[in-house]
Amino acid sequence: MQASLNRPMLGSVLDGVRILDLTRVVAGPFATAILADLGADVVKIERPGTGDDYRYGPSRKGETSLSFQNTNRGKRSITLDVRRPRGQEIFLDLVERADAVVENFRAGWLAAQGLGPETLQTRNPRLVVAGLSGFGATGPRAGQASYDIVAQAAGGFLAMTGFPDGPPVRGGGALADFVGGLYLALGVVAGIRDAERGGHGRILDLSNQDAIFAITDSWATIAEGLGVRAERAGNQHPFTAPYDCFHARDGWVVVGTASNKLFRSLCEAIGHPELASDERFRSHRGRSARRTEINATVGDWIRERSCDEVLAALGPDGADVPCARVARPDELVRDPQLLARGMVERHPHPRIGEVVFHGNPLRFSGADVREHALAPDLGQHNAEVYGELGLGEDDLARLCEAGVI
Repeated sequence: MQASLNRPMLGSVLDGVRILDLTRVVAGPFATAILADLGADVVKIERPGTGDDYRYGPSRKGETSLSFQNTNRGKRSITLDVRRPRGQEIFLDLVERADAVVENFRAGWLAAQGLGPETLQTRNPRLVVAGLSGFGATGPRAGQASYDIVAQAAGGFLAMTGFPDGPPVRGGGALADFVGGLYLALGVVAGIRDAERGGHGRILDLSNQDAIFAITDSWATIAEGLGVRAERAGNQHPFTAPYDCFHARDGWVVVGTASNKLFRSLCEAIGHPELASDERFRSHRGRSARRTEINATVGDWIRERSCDEVLAALGPDGADVPCARVARPDELVRDPQLLARGMVERHPHPRIGEVVFHGNPLRFSGADVREHALAPDLGQHNAEVYGELGLGEDDLARLCEAGVI
């Protein structure tokens, strides 16, 4: 991530904010990585010996997983067993210096250890305590286990995804986990802002089912208001056409038209201007009802051409219709647009060579980059963080021997 050379550095957006990060695997660590991207001091608290389960995934032999590297970039790592009495004492000492505690255990797990929100806020009334779990801390499913695919199913997203003649299809890339993480990051920042204003921290109870239900494209509203159910429509849009993915000679491209003007421009570009003046296709409703016919015509035209030829004819230098080649993430690390916006970060790592991260899409003018570029080794910052509590080398050795850190 590169800052503009023409703008003075003003510091990071979340300078001075400290997050105690008890999260693990995907959703929670992604949320706290966003906060680290924005300049927060994120102290990742991991189990002694093993650490976050996500350290063990796709990697070179003997190294921390590359997925962990990406979702834990910019953080500091300490080891601490919060189930042990001495570990709890140390954790509460850390709480006194923090702005927020973020966790994604099953709802109620932290309270069962004697570290519920009320206990933490007794030590630090301004503390924001933010928890993300599968179904939240209230309701008949509170505390139930969940994974990404469970959240997608329970939140309504899975039923909307896939083709009409096939099964529901999971949104790729652990979509529910990342959506939950986005809401969690937003909630933490909002909670800190509120605590600064009101002097007392709030408790955030976030359910991943809730987060997914919230992004199901107004379908609950439409269904209740009009009696129209959400159905699987593949890559198509339920209310307009063409809006789909088409096979070219050397790959796939998407084309979307959501206005009459764009439809006319598309028809001209593919050599069928008569379609735009056909009464059957002059409205969204008409095109939606006859999408099979329209898509067949557009698909026939695209099938005879390469992706580059299609984009040249339909893109900004041609008909100026929204369109794009379907690109894989590994192809996008060389995408000129993403490179120009600093969305592909390359950082040297002391053992595994260069590590590629997704950049931070939140771009604030004059904001500095995160302080720590890489994800931390397990317990890398024990001496640094515990030193702030007055614990010295001998103290840490005893705590390590006792299994506390």
